[in-house]
Amino acid sequence: MIVILKPNTPKNEVDSLIDKITGYGVQVNPVFGQDLIILGLVGDTSKIDPTQIEANHNVEKVMHVAEPFKKANKMFHPEPTIVDVNGTRVGGKKLALMAGPCSVESEAQIIEVAKAVKASGANFLRGGAFKPRTSPYAFQGLKYKGLELLKEAREATGLPIVTEIMSPFDIDTFVRDVDVIQVGARNMQNFDLLRLLGQTRKPILLKRGLSATIEEWLMSAEYIMASGNEQIILCERGIRTFETYTRNTLDLSSIVAVKQLSHLPIVVDPSHATGKWWMVEPLARAAIAVGADGLIIEVHNDPAHALCDGNQSIKPNVFDDLVGQIKQIASVVGREV
Repeated sequence: MIVILKPNTPKNEVDSLIDKITGYGVQVNPVFGQDLIILGLVGDTSKIDPTQIEANHNVEKVMHVAEPFKKANKMFHPEPTIVDVNGTRVGGKKLALMAGPCSVESEAQIIEVAKAVKASGANFLRGGAFKPRTSPYAFQGLKYKGLELLKEAREATGLPIVTEIMSPFDIDTFVRDVDVIQVGARNMQNFDLLRLLGQTRKPILLKRGLSATIEEWLMSAEYIMASGNEQIILCERGIRTFETYTRNTLDLSSIVAVKQLSHLPIVVDPSHATGKWWMVEPLARAAIAVGADGLIIEVHNDPAHALCDGNQSIKPNVFDDLVGQIKQIASVVGREV
């Protein structure tokens, strides 16, 4: 349920109404916009009589929210959320470009790639230290050593780092060392992990699950937000369908749907979505054209010898060309790189 107040309602009267509503045993989340004030009610609203609230002279109207996600709902927060990562923003007019190798392999590799993608216009460095792999015999990442190398690359370039967390036992380490904590597709519904991440104030990149619906995805964001952390970036990375030619099926319609349903920013991962390096460029362009707030792309200096996902990684020179193309599309859709 949301309560829409009349413009210019005095703050003391807003506070008085909030006190009255919380008396019903629900949580009230006020949103003060430029043109209106909204009170988002979270909890069991079945005991609340909307007519009693509408009787307040400051109330414009009361609306029920059909979707189960509340804090992530656009009705609760009409203005788009902008996530600030140490001064670099995700959401708003400027696009977020996250680039780097699937896996950190060595100091020379990660620093070389970091410098290359920054020179091309990337404003985040992505790289895997802990790698969830289908096979237990595949390369699992350098783990804590990988984190240290990412920190060295950040020191060398100034780029904020984005990397995936696997275990709740590593949360303190990630909060200390990482700028954006990525929750991978396989952990999208690891609710214990999500609750704990909700107790931090670190930006979270939440990837869509392998077969998750948009509602399930937003409900996972709700788990984090319900615990207090509203700094969430959604990531569409393709879903599993009957098609086997590509690694996954990139659901570009989810970008448009999320923009309709939620205020959270959304980026697209065309690398994992396709599993083919030569598909990354056209789908990256398409993602920006339909409204994505950014991209997360795998870039490797030697894909043929990559320890992980070399077949879906593009070379730095290809990324540089892509950024040039993205700039042109961004200018058409009112964004900038």
